[in-house]
Amino acid sequence: MEGSAKLAVLIDADNTSPKVADALFEEVAKIGEASLRRIYGDFSKGQQAGWEKVLARHAILPTQQFAYTTGKNSTDITLVIDAMDLLHSGRFDGFCLVSSDSDFTRLASRLREEGADVYGFGAQKTPESFRQACRRFIYTENLLPEAAVATPGEGTTANSLQPASAAIPFLAKAIAQMETEDGWVSLGAVGQRLANIASDFDPRTYGFRKLSDLIRKTGAFDMEHPDGRTVRIRIKPPKPAAESPPARSRSRSRGRSRGGASVPPASQSS
Repeated sequence: MEGSAKLAVLIDADNTSPKVADALFEEVAKIGEASLRRIYGDFSKGQQAGWEKVLARHAILPTQQFAYTTGKNSTDITLVIDAMDLLHSGRFDGFCLVSSDSDFTRLASRLREEGADVYGFGAQKTPESFRQACRRFIYTENLLPEAAVATPGEGTTANSLQPASAAIPFLAKAIAQMETEDGWVSLGAVGQRLANIASDFDPRTYGFRKLSDLIRKTGAFDMEHPDGRTVRIRIKPPKPAAESPPARSRSRSRGRSRGGASVPPASQSS
């Protein structure tokens, strides 16, 4: 389905920065076609001025929702109603929910129950419940223009969210779930398994564009590219334990006095 899926992109303007717009639709294009693009918010008071500048460039249809009462989720409710209407129209294969609001957790779950794929886009602060309700979740910090990532051979940058070592448990778990005779698994298969283990796993979160560069940086895995075939990886086998000193050496040390002089063993009585 990926690559040809018809997607409905629904953006919560109250919880999303317009700075991510360009990279957002580039990311959506990797998944499928953004057949419908809507944004929800109160544009009457100029609070969403940043979004108004990018609506035409990305053909986003604004859905005006007046804030009749302070503190009410009128924007969220409108987005949810539209999502359910679009679901039952049967015209879309999946939904891109762009928000950091946990209120959309149930919506994401409901859409997936009906067989639709859900891709979430939000800040790292997004509650885990919403992130895990999506098939995939992409952090918007990774989409910001100023977000820096490491080039091959470099370490993680100051702007990366987590150190490379933090990815080791996820990588090791993915490889462990793929039982093979020699422990080697293809890099592509690991990437697919990671998406199932953690919907928000992304090499960019650790400062790298490619999964292979992240794996090399951890230093916890062996990698090979045999005969021009696909890259394979495995968990590095444990190093052999250091041998303990011979028993003879230990017995000699017992035969020394406190001052360092050798003391002959006591004679045994006949």
